[in-house]
Amino acid sequence: MSILLLSGSPAAPSSTGRLLDHVGDKLAALGHRRSKLQVRDLPAKALLHADFTDLAIKRAVDAVAEAEAIVVATPVYKASYTGILKAFLDLLPQDGLKDKLVLPLATGGSQSHMLALDYALRPVLQALEARQVLTSIYATSQQLTWNDVSGLTLDQAIAWRVQDGVDALSAALNVLRQQADDVFVTQAQPVRLAR
Repeated sequence: MSILLLSGSPAAPSSTGRLLDHVGDKLAALGHRRSKLQVRDLPAKALLHADFTDLAIKRAVDAVAEAEAIVVATPVYKASYTGILKAFLDLLPQDGLKDKLVLPLATGGSQSHMLALDYALRPVLQALEARQVLTSIYATSQQLTWNDVSGLTLDQAIAWRVQDGVDALSAALNVLRQQADDVFVTQAQPVRLAR
């Protein structure tokens, strides 16, 4: 089953992007296919004008439609998720996350913004009819350390939360996979006609 890593960070590189990649690597290690969409790479004019004729916009919306799960990551600015992420989510149909599992991630300067995921982003994800929005993961810049040699290091509390989130998403995807297999097997059974 495929997982889309959706980055709403306007900056590159960023702690949000690094945390998202870390989660993606953990999911890949569990055997899940993943792809990445960075909203900042979409054409700004097409994004802001909701130009559905733009090929990059069409591909991005299609990537969401084709994924079974979305890991959406954003920095928190001024107590909310980023404007470019909102602009992209506004391009999705009203049921754009229907039947999808969603794991929200966010980074910010302090713990005071931690609830932004629950009061700002989660309602939008639910309005887009996500099957399940998993427990959010929020990390401050002090909890994430980066250097060019060893890469990203998470403090213990965040490392545990990330592992819990990855495990929960992986388990939910495996349940969906089993349900899909069961439906396929049931539908593939020959039908015997009574005489």
